[in-house]
Amino acid sequence: MDSSNQLRMMVYASLFAALTAVGAFLAIPIGPVPIVLQNMFVYLAGLLLGGRWGLASVGVYLLAGACGLPVFAGGLGGVGRFIGPTGGYLIGYLPAVFLIGKMSQKAVPRVGSDALAMTCGTLVLYAFGVSWLKIVTGMPPAKALALGMYPFLIGDALKIAAAAAIARALRPVIRVTA
Repeated sequence: MDSSNQLRMMVYASLFAALTAVGAFLAIPIGPVPIVLQNMFVYLAGLLLGGRWGLASVGVYLLAGACGLPVFAGGLGGVGRFIGPTGGYLIGYLPAVFLIGKMSQKAVPRVGSDALAMTCGTLVLYAFGVSWLKIVTGMPPAKALALGMYPFLIGDALKIAAAAAIARALRPVIRVTA
């Protein structure tokens, strides 16, 4: 990859890190885990940037939050967010974006393959998030699922649909090179 492509990809990764932070400010608190738009921007980073650069984007976002910048839900930051009830979801963004990126790089860019990649990424995100929620709070598994997954299924399906449409519209504009 030449230096101009490298620079362009760094700019895209930074842009998606910033968009993910903006998505955290659009939060609806409904319990220990709020409804946020972060997921949609993580999904888009994977679809549009691929596994490697999507991972870089989410890594920058998480690093900014760990350093104390108020980029997490509720305008919070700090390393303590990783050991709280939402820590598993934050860490889960890394394997989720990587999986979405790798799946989308291997498939012909279509709404169906994008939706499948994001659904798989969402399952990974729930596995990390719900497991951590259960561990941190001591909840039984059924209650952790009831608080950490079930309320979000419809919203995440809508985010997946929106991200698939946005990715379809942006792919011709954004020239991504792995």
